Amino acid sequence: MARTDAQTDAAREHAQALLSRLGVSVPVPERTAPATPAELWARSGAMALTGFAEGPPLSAPGPLAACAEGALLALRALAPEAPLPADGAALLGEHAACLGYRRRGRISAGGSCRLLRTADGWLAVNLARRDDVAAVPAWLECEAGDDVWGVVEREVAWRKTAELLERGWLLSLPLAAALPPPERAPDWLTSGTAQLGEALPAAPARAPLVVDLTSLWAGPLCTSLLACAGARVVKVESTGRPDGARGGSAHFFDLLNGDKASVALDFRSEAGRAALRALVDRADLVVEGTRPRALAQLGVDAEAFVAGRPGRTWVSITGYGRRDPAPGRVAFGDDAAVVAGLAVATALHHGEDAPLFCADAIADPLSGLHAAVAAWAAWTTGGGWLLDIALRDVAGHALAAGPAGPATSEPAAPPRARPAARSARPLGADTQAVLRELPLRC
Repeated sequence: MARTDAQTDAAREHAQALLSRLGVSVPVPERTAPATPAELWARSGAMALTGFAEGPPLSAPGPLAACAEGALLALRALAPEAPLPADGAALLGEHAACLGYRRRGRISAGGSCRLLRTADGWLAVNLARRDDVAAVPAWLECEAGDDVWGVVEREVAWRKTAELLERGWLLSLPLAAALPPPERAPDWLTSGTAQLGEALPAAPARAPLVVDLTSLWAGPLCTSLLACAGARVVKVESTGRPDGARGGSAHFFDLLNGDKASVALDFRSEAGRAALRALVDRADLVVEGTRPRALAQLGVDAEAFVAGRPGRTWVSITGYGRRDPAPGRVAFGDDAAVVAGLAVATALHHGEDAPLFCADAIADPLSGLHAAVAAWAAWTTGGGWLLDIALRDVAGHALAAGPAGPATSEPAAPPRARPAARSARPLGADTQAVLRELPLRC
């Protein structure tokens, strides 16, 4: 992204860069009143989520909101008639708006992730799941008791970061070292991205069938945008372990899943696994956020899917990418942003000597937006792609995509959420109807 001033539309430049990276020649219309990156950040709701609870909201260390807005502009250029959200930057604060989150400095807005000092640096520890809390005694080789965070803070303080990471990754804990910002913007599509299958001359004149195997925020945001663009989306969940977002804000879950059919399958049974494979085989696009080994246990293989029929595309959205050399690593939006450099960059930007969280799990909405652009671009150009998108890389790319730009006097707007057009379907409400349809071809 070029240097930004008041006369340069940074969001539009980012949109053009995304489409160029995807090999798509679609013009992005000029806008009459483009906002600067700092203005977009102030208006997004993300600025209100950055900083200490007792202090002022803080500006971003890079053009993060401009990249979110730019991704939505790119998708709008690909699907100009689609009823997409009006404000891409505002999507950064939507989760916090629905759950009432506020800025908390070195504690994430949602409270599950903390930045803790180690013997040689800083570590993001994300105890987002019950399993993560339960793994603390094995990770630190001590009893946790009732004061889990007190124990974690005390124990990590005298240990080295590398040791903590290595042991934690073996237990699938979402941990991340607080790294400095990258000198150059990493590619937001990882090196695993490849055209593995045969492309069609053009997209078929029908809505693509998207099988959504994702959960929480990044993946469901991606597929909800694909539904807005015109796709038919089937959300597939495990009966034993459905999307954890169902237990959170109903409004937020409706926003991301209201346009999808709901299929629930028992992946412990052969019948459930067979139904999953049949549904995947029917799909034009599959979007998932699971490590390849877990899908292989269900008999689902991304490479075989893409190569199996012309026009298919597979979209993988994970913390570190499908080719991560540490295959046990998992990540959520807060810790992925920390390892991408956002926490250190935010501190440096404001003269702090210790890292600070930047917005609410910001790697999630940034990745969901960018994944939707990549997926729809692949569909409209004939498919045949395996698209590998890592939360860490998207966040790092947005941070280093250009300068933060001059400060703005515009006050920080509170996070806000769109009204939900419709309620999400109950778990498994469409299972039988969808399975009866499987023998048919679109």
